[in-house]
Amino acid sequence: MTIYVDIDETICTLGKHSGTRYTRDYKLAVPRQEQIDKINKLYDEGHEIVYWTARGGATGVDWSDLTKEQLKQWGCKHTRIETQKKPSWDLFIDDKTKRIEEI
Repeated sequence: MTIYVDIDETICTLGKHSGTRYTRDYKLAVPRQEQIDKINKLYDEGHEIVYWTARGGATGVDWSDLTKEQLKQWGCKHTRIETQKKPSWDLFIDDKTKRIEEI
């Protein structure tokens, strides 16, 4: 099964800042290890894990190098990473559709 996983507020948190919803300073993202462990288990079971993010989609800032480094540092197992293009998936895990806590 191909499983797309959103990054922000799914496997990491950005937190509150200065009255705005999120900092959007992705360098300050904090990993949510329990969620990462759940996704890693799915990978270990043979599922294709694709991390997908729209980071920089609205601002045009390229966060891809930082994102790849964060996934490596956090120990996120995955098949590939996609940014900004519309994915085609069997299951999409996101903080807005299927909450990771429900897995």
